[in-house]
Amino acid sequence: MYAPERQQEILRLAQQRGRVEVLSLAQEFQVTAETVRRDLKALDRAGVLRRVHGGAIPAGRLDFEPDLHEREASAPDEKERIARAALDELPADGSVLLDAGSTTGRLAASVPVDAAFTVVTHALPLAARLADHPGIDLHLVGGRVRHRTRAAVDAWALRAYGEINADLLFLATNGFSLEGGLTTPDLAEAAVKRAVTAAARRVVLLADSTKFGQEHFARFGGLEDVDLLITDTGLDADDARAIERKGPEVRRV
Repeated sequence: MYAPERQQEILRLAQQRGRVEVLSLAQEFQVTAETVRRDLKALDRAGVLRRVHGGAIPAGRLDFEPDLHEREASAPDEKERIARAALDELPADGSVLLDAGSTTGRLAASVPVDAAFTVVTHALPLAARLADHPGIDLHLVGGRVRHRTRAAVDAWALRAYGEINADLLFLATNGFSLEGGLTTPDLAEAAVKRAVTAAARRVVLLADSTKFGQEHFARFGGLEDVDLLITDTGLDADDARAIERKGPEVRRV
């Protein structure tokens, strides 16, 4: 396959999937990762793709928001490792806030049945996964439920989190970057994420490395608001050190 043909197919895949990743494209086209990076660079220069860490997204779709099922299918192995590592941060007692997200959802699914602490969440899927844990004092925050994320937003949710002072928050994000901070496509989601961050004494961000370098429409915080970032080894050591200079500890798993 000639380079123009391959680039046309990469563009089609990006438009179909919402994003493409260097390593998966290299495997799909049986070329080197460096060849794919050159293709993405050419498509970026042409203005039809926007390069992000580890891959690219269609130009003009920085605020494309895949639904929950699509996000759960993205980077499943990395998210599973992140969730398993996050189990070490769970308290023996105390209160935990769980933000809405596919990686926090994997964490909720991994919580031992005999765990005993308080959980507060506005995410319906996470609450459902914890509802049969007899030792967990589960609180579901209400509000308007967004179809894409199955999460409660708007005034009811904001008011509830304004009355909470929790020990720990497991936070999710659509994108994080050194300059752009923590971002998500939707303003209502951003407002709730800002509120849950303010409601916890310690903030643990769970985000796979494909989200690094992505910036979306609504900013809800900075890296300095995070105490610990748990991510995967796709985030290279130099980027990890740059993030740590912003404040949080970085743990790559």
